[in-house]
Amino acid sequence: MSVLITYLIPILGSTVYTATPLIFASVGGAYSVRGGVMALGLESMMMCGAFCGVVGSYYTGSVAIGFLSGILGGMLIALLHAILCVNFRVNQVISGVGLNLLATAMTTLLMQVIWGNKGTSEMVASVEGTLGGPIPILNAQSFNFFVMVAVVALGWVLLFKTRYGLRLRMVGENPKAASAVGLKVHALKYSGVLICGALAGYGGAFLSLDQLNMFVRGMTAGRGYIAVAITILGRYNPVNIVLSALLFGFCDAVQIYLQGQGIPAQLIQMLPYAATLIVLAVGVRRIQPPAGVGQHESD
Repeated sequence: MSVLITYLIPILGSTVYTATPLIFASVGGAYSVRGGVMALGLESMMMCGAFCGVVGSYYTGSVAIGFLSGILGGMLIALLHAILCVNFRVNQVISGVGLNLLATAMTTLLMQVIWGNKGTSEMVASVEGTLGGPIPILNAQSFNFFVMVAVVALGWVLLFKTRYGLRLRMVGENPKAASAVGLKVHALKYSGVLICGALAGYGGAFLSLDQLNMFVRGMTAGRGYIAVAITILGRYNPVNIVLSALLFGFCDAVQIYLQGQGIPAQLIQMLPYAATLIVLAVGVRRIQPPAGVGQHESD
């Protein structure tokens, strides 16, 4: 029992904590894909959310304003993605990857402009304190744990139990048929991508304002790509996404615990990414996205 408390409980607590930003981004990705737009830009949305969250907190001294700024930052990138993919019909893979590269370069440049440093920002107001209470696993969590639970529950209800969700999924399956019955295909696609940007931006702000109190160059470190894999593995369902994200969160928690145990650091740090490759190679072969992804109503 003492071994369980000493080792397993902290790892499980860390699993939930490290999975939280992935859940935000992955649930956002589900909205985008259900609306027929690929979510390969999650990395850029998280990156911009992390950066804008720090900027908002830096200039106002408010964590709440920081998270709001992170949401707006993610939505800005999402808006660019929607314009490119929906209006100009740019290849969605090219748009997503291009925005990921743009976000890395843009945040590096703006760090130099604002703080005169290309590596890290100054320290800002961030989330302080944890939930505590009688449940050990929750001792490591902040108030964002409850925000995450609310986002997952609301996402499931909105996507599968409301008229909006039905219409969004119809657009994602067959935009031509959706247009034929009078649905506003462009507006629905935009809504799915913008919700995706808002949630991914919040997930990015979590990294810079909850896990840390500053922005670091390349802060997302591929988490956006991991979130894409989680979205697919979770079959674009918020509830399934939680279970998938906990798997990756566990890998991340284990690699944090193993550091300093005599194992080469490079091998340890690659664990979450190796798990991503294994899942993509084995776990998602039979998972099909909505049939209308990448299609337009006039195709």
